[in-house]
Amino acid sequence: MADTPSILLVEDTASLVAVYTSYLKRSGYDSTQVMSGKEALQELEGGGYRVILLDLQLPDMDGIEILRMVQERKLPIAVVIITSNASVNVAVESMRLGAYDFLEKPFSADRLIVTVRNALKHMQLSEMVEAIKERTQFYGFIGSSFAMQSIYRTIDSAAASKATVFITGESGTGKEVCADAIHKSSPRADKPFVPLNCGAIPKDLMESEIFGHVKGAFTGAIGHRDGAATQADGGTLFLDEICEMDLDLQTKLLRFIQSGTFHKVGSTRLEKVNIRIVCATNRNPLQEVQAGRFREDLYYRLHVIPIHLPPLRDRDQDILEIAKSFLVDYAKEEGKEFTSFSAEATEVINSYNWPGNIRQLQNVIRNSIVLNEGKVLTVEMLPSLGNHNSSFVEHRENGGQVTSDSASSALTADASALYVANQLTESRGTTEILPLWMVEKEAIEDAIERCDGNVVKAASLLNINPSTIYRKKVQWKELTKKTS
Repeated sequence: MADTPSILLVEDTASLVAVYTSYLKRSGYDSTQVMSGKEALQELEGGGYRVILLDLQLPDMDGIEILRMVQERKLPIAVVIITSNASVNVAVESMRLGAYDFLEKPFSADRLIVTVRNALKHMQLSEMVEAIKERTQFYGFIGSSFAMQSIYRTIDSAAASKATVFITGESGTGKEVCADAIHKSSPRADKPFVPLNCGAIPKDLMESEIFGHVKGAFTGAIGHRDGAATQADGGTLFLDEICEMDLDLQTKLLRFIQSGTFHKVGSTRLEKVNIRIVCATNRNPLQEVQAGRFREDLYYRLHVIPIHLPPLRDRDQDILEIAKSFLVDYAKEEGKEFTSFSAEATEVINSYNWPGNIRQLQNVIRNSIVLNEGKVLTVEMLPSLGNHNSSFVEHRENGGQVTSDSASSALTADASALYVANQLTESRGTTEILPLWMVEKEAIEDAIERCDGNVVKAASLLNINPSTIYRKKVQWKELTKKTS
C-alpha cells in the first residue's frame, strides 16, 4: 500500500506487539512499535503519526499521562486507548481527555482494523475542517467551501511560475478576481496587472489594444499609443473572453507568446516585453477548437495551468458568506442600517440556483438595500428575478416548497440533500412523521453506509458537497442533545 498512514503502537507485551503488528500489516497499515512511555514521547516529538494505539499500563508511566500530553500540545493525532482493565471510569476519563476510541483486551483483528480505519477518517475530517477554517477569504475571493479551497491551493502553486493560466467558468463566477489573485500572489505583484476584455472591443481595434500602434497606422491613429502588452511589461496581462478573439489575431498572439516579441500596428520595429499571460472564457474552449473558432496550437500554448471556477450554486455555505459581505459593504456605501438577513431570506438565498452567479447575487443585494430601509433584510425586500429561475418566486409563494421538477436545477447542496431524504422516506412507505433533520440524517447516513463509509463518494451520489455532510454532522449532534 503506497504512502501508508503512520501508526504508533505503544504496548509493553512483546507477544501482543507481534499480534497487533501482524493485524495491521495484513490490512496494509505500517506501524512503529515502542514498549515504554519514554519511547512513546520521543516518537511523538518527531511528529508524523496520525493514530496512536496506547496501552494504559506501561512499565514507566500511566498511559493517561501520554494522552494528557497529546491534548495539551494539541498534537494532530487520534488516540485509541488499549487496556485490559476496562471500566466505565477509565473509559469516561479517557474520552474526557480527548481519546478517540477505547479497545478492551482481548480484541479481534476486525475490531482493531475498523477502529484504526475510523480513527484515520476522523483525522482526515479534522484536517479538512481546519483547512476550511484556515481560509475564509483569499485576495478578492470570499468563501471557505472545499471547492474554493482547491482553487486557493492551485493559485498558490501556480503563482511563482511564468506559465500561462487558462481560467474557465460561467459568467459571474469571478474569473478576473482569480486572475488578479494569481498576479497579487506572484513575484510580479508590484508590477502592472492589465485586464483586457476581448469580447468588448471591436475586432478591427483589438490588435491595437493588445500591441499598440504608431501615428498614421490607420484612420484615427493621430499619435503613438502603447498597447496592453507594453503596459503590462514586468507584470501580468489578463485576456478575458479569449475565445472571442478573431482567428487572424490568434495567430499573432501565438507568435507573441512563443517569442515575447511583437510589432505595433504600422511599425516595423520589433519590441520585446516580459509578461505573464492569464486568459479566461465562459465557453468550453475545446468545443471552440473543434468548431474551428479557436486555434488548437494556441489553446495548448495557453492551457498550461487550467483553473475551473465552480458556479455559485456548487459553493455550499459560501453563498451566504458572500451575501453577508455584500450586505455589509453596500449598507455602508448607501448609508443604510442593514446588518443581517431574516431567517426566511436566508433560506431563499441559500436555495436559489443563481444562474448569474456572484454578479447576480451582488445585484440582488444592492437592489434590496437601495430600495428598502431597516436593520434586517427580509424576503419581501428581495427583488423578483424574472424568468431567470421561477423557483425563486415559487419558493416564497409555496411556503418554501420546491417541486421535484425544479429540484435538480433550483436547489443548493443543502436543499438537494433534503429532497433526496424526503424521496427516500416516501419510498419506504412509512407512516411515521419525523422532523426533517432526522429524515435528512437517516438518508445521508444510509448513503454513507452504502458507500462503505466513503463520505466523498456518498456526497457525490447525493449531489452535494462533502463539506455539507461534515457541517450537518455537527448540527445533528447539537439537535440530538436537545431532543434527548
